[in-house]
Amino acid sequence: MRAYGLTLAAFFLVALPLGAQAKTLGNNDRYMCSWGSDIAAGAQQSKLSGVTLYAARKRLQVRKFTKPWMRMTAMGITEQTYNSQSRLKPAAIKQTYYEQCVSHALARR
Repeated sequence: MRAYGLTLAAFFLVALPLGAQAKTLGNNDRYMCSWGSDIAAGAQQSKLSGVTLYAARKRLQVRKFTKPWMRMTAMGITEQTYNSQSRLKPAAIKQTYYEQCVSHALARR
């Protein structure tokens, strides 16, 4: 039980600064990180479900996007997700993508 408590405490020590960092991001950066993490999670779900990369790319081709850059970015994220050996659940991919995106956005500043 004690090891669980230490693990939980370590999680909160790591997660707390990430939450504080996210507040310093602008709305545009938060939106882009959230959008990208949704795309990555969807691609992982498709990959784990046995959908081919070709079929996933076809779905993105017919999908409506609000901004011109989104289609090609979604294609890139999907291709990277499919090329990864990861078998993590989509929720874990979404969280990881978001955290890394936030770190990257903050490093650019």
